[in-house]
Amino acid sequence: MIVMINGASHEVADGMTVAQAVRTLTTATTGVAVAVNDEVVTRSSWETTALSDRDRVEVLTAVQGG
Repeated sequence: MIVMINGASHEVADGMTVAQAVRTLTTATTGVAVAVNDEVVTRSSWETTALSDRDRVEVLTAVQGG
């Protein structure tokens, strides 16, 4: 199936979870937020939220600095 992750098209396995999608982009374990189709997905739901064909996933990582 095809999903958009941070604006780029990715071919992924059927049933890929939000957690798996996050791991394709970052190894960060904190400071990460995810939205699927403009709806925030809570961290506690990442492992159980499966993506569907044509979903739009945004993964945001907090950056500290000045």
